[in-house]
Amino acid sequence: MIKVVRLRFNWLWVLALSMFCGPLSGAAARPIPPQSSTSAPATPVAAAQAPEKSEPAAKPSTSQTSQPPAKAPSSKTPAKSASPHSPGKKTGTASSRSAAAKRRRRPMSPRVRRIRQAFVASTSLRPMAQQLIQDRSPAGYAGVESYARAHSKEDAGALAWLVVGYAHVLDHDCAKAIDPLNRAKPLAGDLGDYVAYYLGTCYLQTGRDSLLVREAHLSYAGALLAEGRASEAVELLEKDRLPARSDVELALGRAYAALHQNDKAAQALANVYYNMPTSAEADTANSELKKLSPVPPATPAQRKTRADLLMKAKRYNDATDEYRDLAMHASPEGRPAAELALADALHRSGRNREAKAELTTLPNATSDQNAQRLYILGEVAWSSDENEAFYRTVDELRQTAPTSTWLEQALLSAANLHLVHHEYDQALDTFRELQQRFPTGARASYAHWKAAWLTLRFGRNEEAKKLFDEQLAMYPGGNETSAALYWRARMAEEDNQTGMARAYYQKLSDRFRNYYYAELGRQRLQKLPSAADPPDEYPLLDHIPPLEHGDKVTLAEPPAEDIHLQKAELLGNGGLVDFAVRELQAAANADGGNWGPAETAQLYIDTGHYDRAIEVMKHSVPSYFAVDIPTLPRAYWEALFPRPYWTELKRFSLANGLDPYLVASLIRQESEFNPLAVSHANAVGLMQLLPKTGKVVARQVELKRYSPAQLFTPAVNLQLGTRYFRGMVDKFGGSFEHALAAYNAGSDRVEEWMGQGKYRDSPEFVESIPFTETRDYVQAILRNASVYKQLYGTP
Repeated sequence: MIKVVRLRFNWLWVLALSMFCGPLSGAAARPIPPQSSTSAPATPVAAAQAPEKSEPAAKPSTSQTSQPPAKAPSSKTPAKSASPHSPGKKTGTASSRSAAAKRRRRPMSPRVRRIRQAFVASTSLRPMAQQLIQDRSPAGYAGVESYARAHSKEDAGALAWLVVGYAHVLDHDCAKAIDPLNRAKPLAGDLGDYVAYYLGTCYLQTGRDSLLVREAHLSYAGALLAEGRASEAVELLEKDRLPARSDVELALGRAYAALHQNDKAAQALANVYYNMPTSAEADTANSELKKLSPVPPATPAQRKTRADLLMKAKRYNDATDEYRDLAMHASPEGRPAAELALADALHRSGRNREAKAELTTLPNATSDQNAQRLYILGEVAWSSDENEAFYRTVDELRQTAPTSTWLEQALLSAANLHLVHHEYDQALDTFRELQQRFPTGARASYAHWKAAWLTLRFGRNEEAKKLFDEQLAMYPGGNETSAALYWRARMAEEDNQTGMARAYYQKLSDRFRNYYYAELGRQRLQKLPSAADPPDEYPLLDHIPPLEHGDKVTLAEPPAEDIHLQKAELLGNGGLVDFAVRELQAAANADGGNWGPAETAQLYIDTGHYDRAIEVMKHSVPSYFAVDIPTLPRAYWEALFPRPYWTELKRFSLANGLDPYLVASLIRQESEFNPLAVSHANAVGLMQLLPKTGKVVARQVELKRYSPAQLFTPAVNLQLGTRYFRGMVDKFGGSFEHALAAYNAGSDRVEEWMGQGKYRDSPEFVESIPFTETRDYVQAILRNASVYKQLYGTP
């Protein structure tokens, strides 16, 4: 029986070899390692004043209506769905590139000509292919197979068969994948490596030299190991160890174990388990480690690395287990640090009672570790709404660790807690204390600004002016500079110091071009009386640093003859977006031009992934709000501020008396135009509506046969979302600022904030919102609406 299996395997290997050696393409592609990121190197526009970064929030807010999905680091980030998007509007980037190539009158190689012809011919395949990759339904398979048969003698037909084969691979049905992949082979051309790779995967054998080379080697190594040829698998995989990948390390560890080289096996497997704990292979690597004899003991450094990485990935329960194990095996000197880390993980996982128990005593702790103990105890009290206990820990930190960074963090929490509870005197004093104790700390600029703002809210205008001037003098590069410029100018207006107001508004407009306060400043600047005399000099304005790398960006032409670029376009037509991005990035890295981010974003736009296009450009140009529109290429702005679903968006917005650009800005902030987005609060779709909200509004608009699943349909979500938002606007007397705040934090909270004294106008209300998340949310949407108007004119 063993001999029969061996013969069958060898027959498959011969078949695969004949396939790989066949005429799959005109020339072998140069191997380039796969890219781990979806965006190319950033364009050098300074990030010093990134406007989407939030200060530490007051207490976390929970929207009673619709919440922006949880996101990543610098700004509110929508939750993403793993499913692909609906097809988007094409913008014709390929045709413009073709026109540029004609102008240069450069001859086109036969390979490029063939790919271009296939690209044009397969355009109608795109929607069917994307639907199949997303749903993999019988109807989807039937549609793409029908297209493939109808174009069986064309390259477009080969692409369709590749799509069918890949869909079967996604369905874990390699037996069904082999036939369509073989049908794709004869006319696969420069996509032959993809056909070969997935055929090789299904045969447990290898692909050819391409961007998929490491995956092909990995598949081949698995076949070698199954054949008992572990030494050959080791030789193959050792060449692919850098950059480190969990699947390669796991396979290498297994191969070394088969050779009874346990030390090397343990090294590779431990690398996965301890240094890549969030990978899919981590648990398997641990199981393989336990099979080794003797089982190599983990070092404290390895345990700590694994625990820290799990903590960073917010897998707090898993981190808790690791830190507990680390504490049990720690030396007396190392145990306090391990127990502190354990308590922090317990607190973050919501197990506050256990966290508190861990911190009752901490023998052998240093003074800094004792300060950290008090800080974590304070956070436990905060999250348990034990405010008096929290304030006691802050007082104890003042006495025992007056210069510790843990006191700095605790003071910020205390000030924000006072602010949320409308204890404004205490909040002002605590913010002032924070800034004075730590004048050069990371939170000093924010704390000084909050103290200045509360002083203004108390009506102490002369003192507020002085503090605004101090803000500009002491922290000119802080995130609060635009607000300080605007409100200092407002106070100059109130004092009839027109020249000073004009100078401050002008500085604000020039330096922070598309910030929220810059647009407000320009509006007020237009209403000031014209000045007959030359403007006065205000030396304080010279403290504000200029924007670094703010020169105009000129977009380079992509290399029309680059084979990876052409393959990217063709793969995009097949709905194989991730493959297309890898090919495109390989071309961009080899060429070295700055066209990569824009082309990557355009690829995402062409395939309906508007959220991914926005993220690519945010990464590439993090301070885009600080520059004027002409400074960046138009392609950058259109990727950052797209207009998908525009017909329905405009129709439903105007029907509800709303500015379509304001609605587009709200959607950009809520979901980044991902119609399948679902937040942690179960808010759904473009405008992030809760199902219960959708049900109520559907009844209002008499939408028949409504179901919560319809919220994933863009037109339905827009119809209900615009109606709901209009209701918010009407509820707050036509104020869009108040309506936006309610959309994020709930109507009850907005009504509560409105009762905290009188406000000059809506901007003063917005700046006074105690939740940093909500304040930034409102300012960002109003700011975005202004950029949309500048880009596209009248909607």
